[in-house]
Amino acid sequence: MKILLKTAMALSLAGFAACPAQAQFPNLGSLLNKAQNAKKIGDGLRSISQEEEIKLGGDLAGMILGAAPLIKDDAKQRYVNELGRWLASHCSRPDLPWKFGIIDSPDYNAFSMPGGYVLITRGLFDQMRNESELAGVLAHEIAHVERKDHLNALQRSMREQALGDMQQYFRGPGGIASQFTTALLAAGKDIYTHGLNKGDEFDADRNGVVIAARSGFSPFGLVGVLQTLSGQSDTSGRALHDRTHPLAAERIDRLDLAMGTQFDAMTGVVDDLPSFVALRTPPPPPPPPAQAKPPVRKGKRRG
Repeated sequence: MKILLKTAMALSLAGFAACPAQAQFPNLGSLLNKAQNAKKIGDGLRSISQEEEIKLGGDLAGMILGAAPLIKDDAKQRYVNELGRWLASHCSRPDLPWKFGIIDSPDYNAFSMPGGYVLITRGLFDQMRNESELAGVLAHEIAHVERKDHLNALQRSMREQALGDMQQYFRGPGGIASQFTTALLAAGKDIYTHGLNKGDEFDADRNGVVIAARSGFSPFGLVGVLQTLSGQSDTSGRALHDRTHPLAAERIDRLDLAMGTQFDAMTGVVDDLPSFVALRTPPPPPPPPAQAKPPVRKGKRRG
């Protein structure tokens, strides 16, 4: 089954505070204010517009790109955008301005940010044995954006820390209240360092399989990636993945239970396209330059 990939543009991105001490009782007024503030946080985040979500995602993506920039390979960046946008067109939020990129890190990991930003590390990209595996990884990250998992995680973090109304992020001089922005991005950094909860990851695995299958790819691509990671000995490249995701073997078991035999009868699915094979196969080295032969001198023979 031939997949017609859409053209995509390259990725461009630019506890509670201590209450006043009283004899034996807490400051009930302060606690009540904080409880009300926590409700405002949740309400503010639920009412965030798509435009605001995209802005927040761009800032979080910029934070990651500040630590690991995009690799300098236009062909790979263009390809991962084409594939990613084709997959995203089969999710429930195809209208987002989806942007994909490969970042220069040897770790095995991938990240998604609110608003449709998805990044995969060079280390994990190089582990892909075929296109369906790459599709499985990108579809997993697309599922996180589709479900707003990172927005919900930020909501929980802000509620726990009583940081303030989410809408402060979009106010103030220049559209941003700098102090609140610093706290919000710090919460985001913590989420990307330690990962989402296991339930979010298992759900993204299941939903990602569906997105990949809808797009015409083998639904077993993600399983193939997880098998590769599970079969490797502990390495520094896998350390970040294991810290931010459930163990690969556990994810395989959960997917096996969820998928059952419902995908066994699928036909015409794609494992590879020639464009991906060409991308993963380095071109042969150029032939050595031909050595110039010394000119033959013609002259009269003596004697």
